[in-house]
Amino acid sequence: MTSPIVSNEMYVILGASGNTGSIIADSLLSAGKRVRVLGRGAGRLQSFVGKGAEAFTADMSDAAALTKAFGGARAAYLMLPPAKSQEEQERNSDAIAKAVKESRLCYAVHLSSYGAQVAKGAGPVSGLHSSEQKLNAIKDLSVLHLRAAYFMENNLAAIGMIHGMGIFGNALLPNLKIPMAATRDVGDYAAQRLLQLDFSGKQTRELLGERDLSMTEATAVIARGIGKPDLRYQQFPYDQVQQALTQLGVPPKGAAMYIEMYTAINAGVLIPLEPRSPENTTPTSIEQFVQDVFAPSYQRKAQGVAPGWNPLRLFAGESSGNPMNNSD
Repeated sequence: MTSPIVSNEMYVILGASGNTGSIIADSLLSAGKRVRVLGRGAGRLQSFVGKGAEAFTADMSDAAALTKAFGGARAAYLMLPPAKSQEEQERNSDAIAKAVKESRLCYAVHLSSYGAQVAKGAGPVSGLHSSEQKLNAIKDLSVLHLRAAYFMENNLAAIGMIHGMGIFGNALLPNLKIPMAATRDVGDYAAQRLLQLDFSGKQTRELLGERDLSMTEATAVIARGIGKPDLRYQQFPYDQVQQALTQLGVPPKGAAMYIEMYTAINAGVLIPLEPRSPENTTPTSIEQFVQDVFAPSYQRKAQGVAPGWNPLRLFAGESSGNPMNNSD
């Protein structure tokens, strides 16, 4: 059932089939907004067309196509696809910024990552720093950069490991507390800001999740949620994680980027800048996430249905899209 259109202003959603983009598109459509959903393939956009959206297919590196997609829009949700290399990440952010400028877009909410103040040495997060800078250089654009926490959805990558090896591991230090957020909270927040358009100039907002968590703490919650009380977290050496990523299909340059990012997190280089506050704290706890998302995905895997995790979707973007986050 489609909602009646109550506004002639067009909103464009990049990565509309992803974790955050889908929530934003549905929220705007429910509010009666005109919505143009953009993705690489038309098939994944059809559910939004059924709700009244206009579908537009384009490659994120095609500035001309993106300019056309942004044409006549008042506001857009911007995000980069999962990073396969630094060069590709720069091409995509160049194309998006060029299209925003040439289409004279007025407002944008841009999915970034906590730590995006780090210009070099932080893998895909430094690529998001570059993307922020390119958008900030557009004179008449009002842009809100959402520096989202490490996505809880990234932990879904461990489901196969838990089933096969009985452990949960990655490259992060066991007891290092980092902000973790559910992608649905990031999507909800972005949708509200797009509906209100209550920002101007160049602004940044960190979204730090319900609380900071270590991987040991997150694993303990997962263990309870899936009925495996003996499950423990194990930190793997960087070279093993890099090898595992390439075996999962991540290009070598992309795998190296994510190792650089993990190294920067462990070294305390990638950190939030804002003190935790009611404004940057999001509602979904790790306990709620495990109940609603992780445990059902784990059970589907046990029944032979894979949870659909893409190893390229690791951190702030979109996880199952943005490298630290997630979702196209």
